[in-house]
Amino acid sequence: MRIGKITENALKRSVLKQIRTEYKNIESAAVGSDCAFSYDKKTFSATFPLVADVSDAGYYAVVKVVNSLRSQGIIPDHVTLSVLLPVDAEEKELKKIVADAIEGSRACSIIYAGGHTEVTSAVTRPVVTANAVGYPGENPVFDCKPKAGDALIVAGFVALEGTAILAKEKKEELKKRYPVPFIEEAERFKALLPINSEAAVAIKSGASSIHDVSSGGIFAALWEMAERAGTGLSVDLKKIPIRQETIEVCEFLEANPYFLTSGGALLIACDNEEKMISALNEIGVNAAAIGFLQDGNDRVIVNGEEKRFLELPQADEIHRILL
Repeated sequence: MRIGKITENALKRSVLKQIRTEYKNIESAAVGSDCAFSYDKKTFSATFPLVADVSDAGYYAVVKVVNSLRSQGIIPDHVTLSVLLPVDAEEKELKKIVADAIEGSRACSIIYAGGHTEVTSAVTRPVVTANAVGYPGENPVFDCKPKAGDALIVAGFVALEGTAILAKEKKEELKKRYPVPFIEEAERFKALLPINSEAAVAIKSGASSIHDVSSGGIFAALWEMAERAGTGLSVDLKKIPIRQETIEVCEFLEANPYFLTSGGALLIACDNEEKMISALNEIGVNAAAIGFLQDGNDRVIVNGEEKRFLELPQADEIHRILL
């Protein structure tokens, strides 16, 4: 199997099919959903393992798992961490992971409630898994379905998370071309990843569906949104909001920003793009209409005069670069 998030077909065959067979009359996780849930007890959960070789693993794992809940209108209650350490790990590594997790919890306004740590020969570097539990807010969208005709809006900028990670982990290489202040500005994108306010505003402004743009980047999120809707889509590549720092870092490292992990951005489907963009702009969030869902199965990316079909989600670029 490929490195990174498993393919959609593998997810359907080996995971969701078994869940639906076992629990035929119970609705829960689905392709394109950012969290799992229990209707009876009104509890929601999300999990995320940070397996890339990232120095701020605790922070990114917590922010990503909390964003998964908030993007669905779920109010997180607490987060826990499972940490697997290799046998040659030192205690200072664990201390930093926990400190980073607390920093991420603080940024997301959630309680860090501990977890489990184990040293094992099964791993060669720390593996950090964050789990968050929450309850529904006033208007959750976890079971809402987008439809053909909905506009597609990106709140924030794509690949911010990947840019921040790469700027820190590849700083010495990047210094060969770019000045230090430029690289440090890219590193500071880390602070832009929590989506507390923008998710709440998007829901209040009539989002029919919201997807946390995370592993696999914006192209994976677009595919998953269309899968959830059961439709095609048409997207203008040039309208996808992306920071210049991201373009520069990705060009230097030969990474495709559209396949790069994009925590901090939301993909929103709605039937009133002007209202949505205005509401997000009012709270200082950049937002752009990039296309729409359409009848049929064609999922088209337009780049000037060129048109091509969106491919099945690829492995996240972060894994290729940081291996």
